[in-house]
Amino acid sequence: MSWVALLLLGVGFGDLAADVAGRRHRPFPGVVTGVVVVVVFALLGDMVGSARDLAGTLVVLVAAVAWLVTSDVRGDERRGAWLPLGTFVLAVTAGFVANPAAPAVGGAIERWLDAATWPGLAGRDPSATLLLFGAMVAQLSTGNLLVRLLLLATNTPSPNRGGAPARLRGGRLLGPMERLLIVGLGMAGDYTAAGVVIAAKGLLRFPELQAVRADQSATSTAIDEVTEYFLVGSFLSWLVAFASLALLRL
Repeated sequence: MSWVALLLLGVGFGDLAADVAGRRHRPFPGVVTGVVVVVVFALLGDMVGSARDLAGTLVVLVAAVAWLVTSDVRGDERRGAWLPLGTFVLAVTAGFVANPAAPAVGGAIERWLDAATWPGLAGRDPSATLLLFGAMVAQLSTGNLLVRLLLLATNTPSPNRGGAPARLRGGRLLGPMERLLIVGLGMAGDYTAAGVVIAAKGLLRFPELQAVRADQSATSTAIDEVTEYFLVGSFLSWLVAFASLALLRL
């Protein structure tokens, strides 16, 4: 899974860089960061030792750049959301199918893991470790972007469109936190605790939904849209986390 790990690292750090730089400067900071991250980790992991390995790394670079460029969908462009989603799914699927031909992670990463004294790291398989790191990074900005694109693709109405007051903005922070917890707890085998995290999400956001309902200026349509957006967005966020967990368990 070394090529999938490189892809997740590239898009994960690239999306983080794009978020820090702001939409005004997209997609240049994200593309540059993604390319640098893929190249650096490929070299550190000694994954370009043959022509086949080099070709695979170049394909990963192209896929990461394609995602970072096409995922900057503005406004409510539903049709434009399918291109980055298709690119991402196709790239991950191709990396999974090509896994038997993917190089094992070695080099400086393997030596560092061999020398590590932290519990859980010493003697850990380098390829699995790199994939775990990539999946964790992808839960942050990339996870939020996947959820947003999926909401657009499914035509789920946003309660913030048309200049409406911002609602449910906390999901941009809560989403990555809950996805990291779900993946981390799932990897530890504590699925009960992961279920508690999911239940806690509803309890944390319930007062906000009630506040919208109590707002005398809010129409029934607005209330329905906020509730639908919250429910669909939450389930999509959990889907991203569980899909990542399934990938790590393969």
